[in-house]
Amino acid sequence: MPSPDLAPEGPRPRVSRKKWAASPVMLWITTPLLLLVFLGIWKAYTLLFDVSSLMLPPPEQVGTAMIELMQGTMIYDAIQVTLYETLVGFALAAAVGIGLGIVLGKARNLERVLSPFLVATQVVPKVAIVPLFLLWFGFGTTSKIFMAAIIAFFVMMQNTILGIRSIDPGHRDLMRVIQAPWWKRVISLDIPSSLPYVLTGVELGIVFAITGAVVGEYLGGDEGLGALATTMLASLRTDMLFAAVIVMTVLGFLLYAITAAIRRFAIPWHESSGRPTSL
Repeated sequence: MPSPDLAPEGPRPRVSRKKWAASPVMLWITTPLLLLVFLGIWKAYTLLFDVSSLMLPPPEQVGTAMIELMQGTMIYDAIQVTLYETLVGFALAAAVGIGLGIVLGKARNLERVLSPFLVATQVVPKVAIVPLFLLWFGFGTTSKIFMAAIIAFFVMMQNTILGIRSIDPGHRDLMRVIQAPWWKRVISLDIPSSLPYVLTGVELGIVFAITGAVVGEYLGGDEGLGALATTMLASLRTDMLFAAVIVMTVLGFLLYAITAAIRRFAIPWHESSGRPTSL
């Protein structure tokens, strides 16, 4: 009879497909492949249909324009202006949106009163708001900051309200039993419990903020990436226009990645952070 110590080993555990799909290695493999496929389709389309470079320049022409653009100082000045407008507008939107969301989340009657006015700020076409901001605040960065803020604040406010109202009623009852003051309830219960929802609003808010800043520059400004895109369009430099759009995309992606990283490390205990949790 074979000894238990010499019993054959069972099959080695394999890495599950779910873990492999969620691993960072998968992202580093699939993203470049998808990018290469996209560039290949782009190039093939311009060759097969003989598209004019004025309408759709091929990828290599856009790449050359990108190198030319990055060698000058104009693009860096535009990035600095757009980044400033985005961050200041986002900070203003976060302060107003999260603060107002906490108040409205706890005061349902006040939310019913203010809801039509708050929704009106979002349903009004933003193209119609830009001329008013230009009239009130001028063609400088102030109008673009307010444009970024008014687009970004609503989503942060709504997510904060949702987070406040999703707090476990048992935890609220416990705070009442120990007779905690209102400010203690906000700091110890409301903010930590609603943090996953608030950070979701922050992730979306930074994307809306840069969109608002660029739209404001595009419609009425002489600085920033939006104004640079307008200049390239007027001069019929479509390749440069594509390069400017790529820079906008990369800048927006970097800002979103920063907020996503903050979320990941601020709430590692929550499933939405994407970090692995031990059982």
